Amino acid sequence: MRRTKRYPVKKGNSLWQIYQTVSFWKVFKNTVIIIIGRYTPFMPLKNWLYRTCLRMKIGNETAFAFMVVPDIMYPEKITVGKNSIIGYNTTILAHEYLIDEYRIGEVVIGDEVMIGANSTILPGVTIGNRATISAGTLVHKDVPAGSLVGGNPMEIIYTKEEMEERKQKGGN
Repeated sequence: MRRTKRYPVKKGNSLWQIYQTVSFWKVFKNTVIIIIGRYTPFMPLKNWLYRTCLRMKIGNETAFAFMVVPDIMYPEKITVGKNSIIGYNTTILAHEYLIDEYRIGEVVIGDEVMIGANSTILPGVTIGNRATISAGTLVHKDVPAGSLVGGNPMEIIYTKEEMEERKQKGGN
């Protein structure tokens, strides 16, 4: 199970109560920053905006590709290690609003991680160092360090050990 904190709601679905859980002005500010960041082609500026204005923890040399969407309500719960690549149009969520509850969880992406385009990272997951996420993957559970994962829902394609074994045999 992902590491999220659950908050039950008493009346209606949780999204109708959004501004009781997070400030409207915080969401408004984050929306403006994320829109600017999605279209900014300058990695240092994008990382500065995300670190300074959204309070995300981002390592050096990490690259957020065009159109990446970090969590709009709780971006401060996202950590990305150094020298990682977050692929085109990837969404990183630290919250999920459901009918009877909402959940919030930290997202930790390790060092030298490669996340393919159009992937979605759900709250409460950890992606280990040097992991590779194939394009279009729904990351709904932890990803072991050095592994290759893909699919919807995500499955482990190769573990770190299996990848090293393939390299020794001369395969890709």
